[in-house]
Amino acid sequence: MRYPEFLKDNGTIGFIAPAFGCAIEPYRSRFENALNIFKNKGYQIYLGPNCYENSGIGISNKPSLCGEELNAAMTDDVSDVIITCGGGELMVEVDPYIDFKKMKLCKPKWYMGYSDNTNFTFLSNIIADTASIYGPCAPSFGRQPWHSSIDDAFKLLRGEKLSVRGYEKWELYEESEDDEEEIDPLAPYYLTEPADYKYYNANAGENRVEMKGRLIGGCVDILTLLTGTKYDKVEEFLEKYKEDGFIWFLECCDLDMLSIRRAFWQMREAGWFKYVKGFLIGRPRIYGEDVMGVDQYNAVTDIIGGFNVPIIMDLDIGHLPPSIPIISGSIGKVMADENDFRLDYILE
Repeated sequence: MRYPEFLKDNGTIGFIAPAFGCAIEPYRSRFENALNIFKNKGYQIYLGPNCYENSGIGISNKPSLCGEELNAAMTDDVSDVIITCGGGELMVEVDPYIDFKKMKLCKPKWYMGYSDNTNFTFLSNIIADTASIYGPCAPSFGRQPWHSSIDDAFKLLRGEKLSVRGYEKWELYEESEDDEEEIDPLAPYYLTEPADYKYYNANAGENRVEMKGRLIGGCVDILTLLTGTKYDKVEEFLEKYKEDGFIWFLECCDLDMLSIRRAFWQMREAGWFKYVKGFLIGRPRIYGEDVMGVDQYNAVTDIIGGFNVPIIMDLDIGHLPPSIPIISGSIGKVMADENDFRLDYILE
């Protein structure tokens, strides 16, 4: 696994938009405030051509132009690290334009983003053998004050911190683009719900788990789109690192409970969970639903429980903030006890 160099003092942070850009509110205001924050910290800024674009369908621009921006950003020497402008809906259409062969030959560079960015954070691991960071997109750095999850992500990007812990509370409410009650776009997260992790197949039925394995995963909505396509190099990846075993981190965005259950079945039947050592499951964005007797728990545990490895659910991963930043492709060491969760990253 290739690990990029961490961001140094006075380095250059590049921003690109292979999924959504920051053309609309509240993301534009947050993004511009984030830029000011980074500048005040002494960093140089590079903006890709699509950062403020809103001419694409489900993404910032035409797929070919998004791919062009991504390829340039990941292979040039202009920026030291890349943070994406946002998630999106159709970044999968950019995949055919990504030059993974060239990236694998170039000096690796950190890429941070989540959600639709799974199209790159995941494929970078399994195709280019390069670690990535499944973490916040650029506008999140514009909220004030920074939540500890945002501070964790920045320290991870700098290499100052290679261990993260779960957070005490989380935000059940998720704003929409049309939310008329949004007054201050720079306001911090509104955290009201206490952490309450759920354990399955834990030690002797206790809410306690210790496990170690190579971290891989992302947004399930995207992963199932890649399953069985020419981008599905999971089998080769699993065989290459089988001695490490794997910890899958997974979270869902738009999928309802039945869709979640079908998605986990699809990944299981595709053989993706071979050599699995455990699962880290984030809270789904559609939280607390029950459809035809299927809820967010049995949608998962009925399908993957047969692997008889630990499953920890309702973790701080995904679309309901805060979310721990994850070095995808690294070795992860999990130590969890009740609502105390710790994840250490080993870069080997």
